[in-house]
Amino acid sequence: MAMPFRFVHTADIHLDSPLRSLALRNPALAELIGDATRAAFLALVDLCLEEQVDALVIAGDLYDGDQTSMKTARFLAGQMERLHAAGIPTFVVRGNHDALSKITNELILPDTVKVFGGRAEAVEIRRGGLDIVLHGLSFARPQAPESLLPKFRRATADAVNIGIMHTSLAGAPGHDVYAPCSVADLHGWGFDYWALGHIHARAEHAGARAVIMPGIPQGRDINESGPKSVSLVTVFDDRRIEIEERQTSVAQFERIAVDLSSALSWREAVGTIEQALMAERARVAAPHLVGRVILVGATPLAFRLRRDRDLLLTEIEQRAERVGQTWIDKIELATRAEAPAGDAPSADPVLELDELMRAEIAGRHGTREALRELVETVRDDLPADARHFSGDDVASFEAFLDRLIDEGREDVVARLKSGEGEAA
Repeated sequence: MAMPFRFVHTADIHLDSPLRSLALRNPALAELIGDATRAAFLALVDLCLEEQVDALVIAGDLYDGDQTSMKTARFLAGQMERLHAAGIPTFVVRGNHDALSKITNELILPDTVKVFGGRAEAVEIRRGGLDIVLHGLSFARPQAPESLLPKFRRATADAVNIGIMHTSLAGAPGHDVYAPCSVADLHGWGFDYWALGHIHARAEHAGARAVIMPGIPQGRDINESGPKSVSLVTVFDDRRIEIEERQTSVAQFERIAVDLSSALSWREAVGTIEQALMAERARVAAPHLVGRVILVGATPLAFRLRRDRDLLLTEIEQRAERVGQTWIDKIELATRAEAPAGDAPSADPVLELDELMRAEIAGRHGTREALRELVETVRDDLPADARHFSGDDVASFEAFLDRLIDEGREDVVARLKSGEGEAA
């Protein structure tokens, strides 16, 4: 029986991402996640060696933008040498972030690393009774508004054809349009396996052919939450294809919702949060858990939680350290004060002020415009990769202003209600 052809498919590694936005909040956590992109790449190279695969396929964005760090270059070269020593070739197409990186053009890699150029190429491999043809095409610029698919060669007859492409497909939230094409077009091209990259969420698109977006191997913020992985692909001599997902993330981001409805004291609230962290830590297989804790529910502690959020964060970070290998990305407050008993309107002057702020002040044009000017000034002073906090389009920016106004109103009420709900 002929030996199958096996390869690892990954993309969007973004080695040594700067993570400036995260670093502004938590430098130690930013250092952990920055190192994690390397650790995830190390893990996938280890996987190649342990499984004795026939190739590694990287479908774009090996680097992260206009990097010039020689540490990144030396690390990458060292990992490629490990694969070279084991006789494992690497096939790479450049993505939009690679096109910005000076390392892309200056790094000298082993001759077993094939970086596809700006014209479609096909590399043939003979493996037992199988003829394998790997098709690749890189884009030299960070923008690719048109589909690259028509530039690819057609499938080679009587061979297993593997296409490698960096593409946004039909589009995805949070991702630039890059070499767009449809899944149906890929299915119709005649290749047996499409090794894609660009979209950071894993997706296996059903159809006549295997069309796989492996996702990012290591999440870098809460918007890249959940386990991250690569694909271990086996092509059998009857051309049947088997795809295994292998986890690679060293640190896993997760949103952790905690209902504080039953918490009547600060101590009970902190204990409830710790229990939620312990449960999530037990569920997550990655070495490190990075949690964004979202507090919900009606509780008499609502005002105090908002007023003393810095103290709360410190206590929760201490509990996370006690849980072990657990980090707090951020705490979001979505709790609410308990409604007054009975049907009569509240005579509480603070709550009356809250209603006045909600109905009158928050909706004034001048309030919103003053806030807009302040946010734009702060945003424009930040590095480019840290400016996304307020949204990437008009709708998300307006929603961000709405949240700021609501949170500001809630902060005022919380401070005026000082002394209530102070049970230890």
